[in-house]
Amino acid sequence: MQPWFGHRKLETISAGDVDEAIGQWSGSASTRNDALAMLSRLLDGAVRFGVIGGNPARLVRRPREDGARSFRSRALSSEEVRTLLAAIEDGPYRAYLSALVFTGMRAGEASALRVSDVDLAGRVIHVRRSFSPGRNGELIEQSPKSHKERTVPLPGVLLPSIALQIEGKSRNDLVFTGSRGGRLQVSNVRRAVDWPRLRLLLDRPDFRIHDLRHTLATLLFDAGSAANDVQAILGHSSMQVTERYSRARSDAAVRASGALDRMIGGESQS
Repeated sequence: MQPWFGHRKLETISAGDVDEAIGQWSGSASTRNDALAMLSRLLDGAVRFGVIGGNPARLVRRPREDGARSFRSRALSSEEVRTLLAAIEDGPYRAYLSALVFTGMRAGEASALRVSDVDLAGRVIHVRRSFSPGRNGELIEQSPKSHKERTVPLPGVLLPSIALQIEGKSRNDLVFTGSRGGRLQVSNVRRAVDWPRLRLLLDRPDFRIHDLRHTLATLLFDAGSAANDVQAILGHSSMQVTERYSRARSDAAVRASGALDRMIGGESQS
């Protein structure tokens, strides 16, 4: 398994980062659990020496041997997306979750989005920063996870809610805030929309907010987007990660079987 967080400062690593990393690590659940345990021990040491306030690796779920937990299986279908959003009261939280679905932004990136990052006329959003929890739970603004700015789509289905969120705000104001104007983070969004209720509605007991990012990746591939475009929108550091969302490899056996049938069938007729 290759090094994962070697380029990151310990205080910038959140539980969401560790959770996403686990989903992208190769190897069996046992191998990934061993890697998680090693990471957790290192972070425990950082806590003891006062480098970080808490160990984010202790907040994530341990990998399980379950082939159904692939990136694609965690994503919602287009019908499930409609069901999810319809079940959330119209307002800032629905707008925020809609943005996660239709732009593929990470939760911290959407929380840190400012009015100046939104180009309504050009139908794009510029991802330039992200919020991550600090030592004492405060939100720290930093560059996106990839340390590179990127541009994500602003589709028509999302345009009205984004326009409403930025109406009357100055260019440096946050696009998404809570009902009382506070900064959004995963924990308060889950409480506001009653996440257990939404899981029950979708019949997905382990559904996470981060799975909305997986959802856009699969929808883009299913709509015919090129792999390099999906990689650019999601901000993946490698094409290998991006292609895990594609049906191309999972359908390889079916396509090969059809090709053999056509070839052998053609030869038998000659």
